[in-house]
Amino acid sequence: MSSAYKPMILELAHVCFAYPGNGPLIDNMSFSVGEGEFIGLLGANGSGKSTILKLGSGIMRPSSGSLMLWGKDLHSYKNKDRAKLISYLPQTLDINVPFTIKELVSMGMYPYDIPPSISAEEALSLVGLSDKAGAQITDLSGGERRRTFIAMTLVQGAGLLLLDEPLANLDIKYQIELLKLLRKIREEKNISVVMALHDINMALQFEKVILIKKGHVLGFGIPETVLSEEHIVNAFDVEVKIMRQPDGKAYISYDEPLRHERRRG
Repeated sequence: MSSAYKPMILELAHVCFAYPGNGPLIDNMSFSVGEGEFIGLLGANGSGKSTILKLGSGIMRPSSGSLMLWGKDLHSYKNKDRAKLISYLPQTLDINVPFTIKELVSMGMYPYDIPPSISAEEALSLVGLSDKAGAQITDLSGGERRRTFIAMTLVQGAGLLLLDEPLANLDIKYQIELLKLLRKIREEKNISVVMALHDINMALQFEKVILIKKGHVLGFGIPETVLSEEHIVNAFDVEVKIMRQPDGKAYISYDEPLRHERRRG
């Protein structure tokens, strides 16, 4: 089904953000997230990815423009009500607390006066950590820690996950496992995912991509369209070639001599 027929969960319209005394960090940004969509938010370091996710989660307020959550102003929701609809996972997860994994995951119940639809045990099973329920968070690998917090968001019951570079500093094995897990959750729970990342080849695995540069949207749509050589050069200042595998799938080839060849031409 085309995203045009999917209910819109989150809509940003002409959003701007600037810290006092500084120029705009986010400038006239507009895009929307439909129900069940799997979107990669791609851009170079410092392009504004983290700020966009914090604005979308309600942690920060825009300087101007509007953010709508299920057709209602994002900041009109009470914090607990908003937490039932959006879950934000920051990039840094440096947590050193004496809690078991099950206790941490159970903290996702905080917005609710009655237990939510999914229990901590069910969430741990879904992310493949049932056997770690009694372990301490400090005893887990980086990938397991991220899966723990994703389990917490599942208990939280939000229909939209905003994830800030959850693949950062993970071995490729755990990056692939985490992407597979998020796709599984999206399919089984119809949860929308917006994930910040900076790996261009990894972005090709998403249903849609938002490519940004210095707070501006360069392109939004299917990766094959958005991640053109021209857009990638513009966003990352690096020369690439779009290559095709025998099955037709695209991948990015970083070809340093290409820059010199074009300059000679």
